[in-house]
Amino acid sequence: MRTIFAIMKKELTSYLTTLWAWVVFTVMAFVSSVFFIVLLAGFQQAHEFARNSQGGWAALPPEAQQFRNLTDGVMIGLWGTILVLTLFVAPFLSMRLFAEERRNKTFELLMTTPIRPIEIVLGKYLGAVGIVVCTLGVTIVFPIILSVIGTSESGSALEWRTVLLGYFAMLLWGATNMAVGMFVSSLTESQMVAAFVSFAIALLWMLVSSIAPRADEPLRSVLNYLAFDSQMQNLVKGVLDLKPIVFFSSVIAVFLALTHRSIEAQRWT
Repeated sequence: MRTIFAIMKKELTSYLTTLWAWVVFTVMAFVSSVFFIVLLAGFQQAHEFARNSQGGWAALPPEAQQFRNLTDGVMIGLWGTILVLTLFVAPFLSMRLFAEERRNKTFELLMTTPIRPIEIVLGKYLGAVGIVVCTLGVTIVFPIILSVIGTSESGSALEWRTVLLGYFAMLLWGATNMAVGMFVSSLTESQMVAAFVSFAIALLWMLVSSIAPRADEPLRSVLNYLAFDSQMQNLVKGVLDLKPIVFFSSVIAVFLALTHRSIEAQRWT
């Protein structure tokens, strides 16, 4: 266990000392800030319209009803942006996990150490998940701002249970992408190839929900179950559901096992 944490610390330190990680943090902060301001403006406009309309909220279209409170109108809306950003960010964070070792000719040296492959895989993966936590951490300022300056009839501007479950859902999605990316990275020495293939896999996964309605049974049911948003929607809305936790944890375990087999096979070639 000590070896795993040592590798995790080394990997996380390596990430945080590269320019690329800080570029990712900056992009995440900037893009999510833009969408946060847009959602906040929409929230304000909806409330002004409801206040000045004779029918109140009943006069607003159904899609505007989410702006009744800050949690549904701003934070849940922001999750969609962060999910898409993670889709783009994760492949460029995971691409270096093993591909860089090959490019720098240190992979063979790593394989000759007495460290077991499973310890290498878990250590690198935990370091990668740590950088996902740091990336999501730059957005924590948004719910804090809403909590400080926002008001509501109940006295609490935000439903923190929903916010925290939303962040947990983002972490699950990011951790799953990192597991997929690490497996792809273990197969190639080209970081750009690893990033592109990882991005393609995640993008296709996100598009499954749009393909499912066109399929016939029983394929439609299978695709609906595998669809990313059908698994994620309850957590994002603040509903604690074990199904997506088990589902994404299983996907992570499968790709970690595949990475371990890949590294183990290459150790003896």
